[in-house]
Formats: sequence, structure tokens, C-alpha cells
Amino acid sequence: MATHITHITVRFGETDALGHVNNTNYFVYLEEARIRLFEQLGFGSADPHEWKFIVASAKCDFINQAYFGQTLKVETNVSKIGNKSFTLVHRIVDANNQTLIALGEVVGVYFNFATQKSEPIPEDLRSRLEKYSVSDIENHLKS
Repeated sequence: MATHITHITVRFGETDALGHVNNTNYFVYLEEARIRLFEQLGFGSADPHEWKFIVASAKCDFINQAYFGQTLKVETNVSKIGNKSFTLVHRIVDANNQTLIALGEVVGVYFNFATQKSEPIPEDLRSRLEKYSVSDIENHLKS
């Protein structure tokens, strides 16, 4: 099993009046990790009109706070691959000391924008996603 890694340095504008990263920015971090993963898989394109995915669901559990200047590491794996959808799981940790900051989950759907309907995930994408698949998700997220 491979894990995709994306590093993010927290910018000042991502913090709020309480001094920590505002909760909405974690979804931006998950999006960045998702885009980088699909680029690595060969399914990312600079042209958004070529994208074939929509987000059906996104959630984030906030464990510890993150702050301006901190370097975060977003570890991304695949927990489920269905006929037309897949589930990504993300661990956001402090890149220096591995403190768990947040856990995220995103369900993506393979989608045809012309017909406005979901479609089966192509076999070549399915096989690439399987390389990042984790079987014991509970233990994976806790580690």
C-alpha cells in the first residue's frame, strides 16, 4: 500500500481571530491533496473541463490545532472503491513531529458533465486507485 503525501505550509490568511487555522481551510487542504493525488495518477489536468469527478461528500474531524507557519503533511489513501464512486481518507499531521491535526474523508463520484450522470470508474483508474488502498481503515487512521 502506498500513501500519497502533500505538504502544506499554513499561510497567515488561513488563520482566524483565535490564532489557529480556520476550520474551512482544512477542506482546501483536502482539495489540494486530492488534486495532487490525481495528477500523480495521471488523471489530473490543468483544464478543469477535462475533470471527471465531483465531490459527493466531505467531512473533517478536528483533533488538534494548526497555526501560521506550521508545515502540515496530508497523507492520502483510498478506503473504498465502488462501481461509480471512491472514498479518500486523509490524515493531516504536523510534518515535524507527526502530531495528528485532523482526519478527513471525501467521497468522489466519476461523473460525465455532458450527460450530468455518474459513470462507472474506468478500469485503468480503478487499478491506480487500488495502489493507495488501505484495508484496515480504523487502525490506519489511528497510526
